[in-house]
Amino acid sequence: MPPRRHDPGARRSGGPAAPGAARRGGSAVLPSVLTGVETPPPLGAGRRPDDARRSGSSALAAADDVLQEIRNRTIRSVCGQKSMPQDVWSLSALQRRTLLQHVLVNDRHRLLYCYVPKVACSNWKRVLKVLSGALENVDVSVKMDHRSDLLFLHSLKPEEIRHRLQHYFKFMFVREPMERLLSAYRNKFGEIESYQRKYGVEIARRYRKPPAKDAAAAATRGDDVTFAEFVRYLLDEDAERMNEHWMPMYNLCQPCAVRYDFIGSYERLEADAELVLRRVGAPPAVRFPERQAWYKPVTAETLHYFLCGLPQRLLRELLPKYILDFSLFAYALPNATAAHCRH
Repeated sequence: MPPRRHDPGARRSGGPAAPGAARRGGSAVLPSVLTGVETPPPLGAGRRPDDARRSGSSALAAADDVLQEIRNRTIRSVCGQKSMPQDVWSLSALQRRTLLQHVLVNDRHRLLYCYVPKVACSNWKRVLKVLSGALENVDVSVKMDHRSDLLFLHSLKPEEIRHRLQHYFKFMFVREPMERLLSAYRNKFGEIESYQRKYGVEIARRYRKPPAKDAAAAATRGDDVTFAEFVRYLLDEDAERMNEHWMPMYNLCQPCAVRYDFIGSYERLEADAELVLRRVGAPPAVRFPERQAWYKPVTAETLHYFLCGLPQRLLRELLPKYILDFSLFAYALPNATAAHCRH
């Protein structure tokens, strides 16, 4: 597939809503349309040892190309609407700050990576540290520091930002929106005490009936927040001011305002990561890290269980908040009807 050429006449966007979009708590409501960004061709004469497409079937490669083309066409359609900002500088100050704080820079390989929490961003940060020389390899046993030895786009001057946005290879990775949301809920409220104290206690206070005496202690710890309580909290939050772990991917990376060269999928993480590494000319020894042994994936069965356990009203109100994540990145809306949930 040929690389996408910049069209100076094309309208770019970063606004959260299209004309006539309804809003609650800062969410955008758009028709559910398909979406995407085109895959650039791999660069470099040599083949990497873990080339995912070398041993994969042609059918898989074709399916990846179709998905990228669907995303391309939908992003062009949605982002071409007149109400949408045309570039990064057309975003509001809050939108632009959020975006620039989530774009990592590697000047050696001329790349920009917009990280999305709960979409393998820790491993991508590790890769970027290897590419910059801060880490020897991705397997070095060190606690991941999400700030040190990383260059963020927001730390640069406006003219430096413009140059990199125009000339560097730009990519991001996405994940099924409800799966990402559930992953954040299980991790932050099930394992991270600081999140339990900061968010869990407040959620319990807001959305739980006055607890019985034996439940009062748990409520003050914030470690027993239910998924339904978490969803109620999200419904009352402004999407542009959410914590990054459950902020919509659209708001984090503004795929209308930034013309990404590649949008990879968590569902094809290894193959898509390999394509990116080839595209930026990473040394053959640099590979994407394997998932840790302790990693607990969100299975289809787990997602089905949690979504079907929600009151239907909550799910109907939640989906519009993430509708751009579904539509732009070509994810089907979840089926949590009573008939489906009975199975």
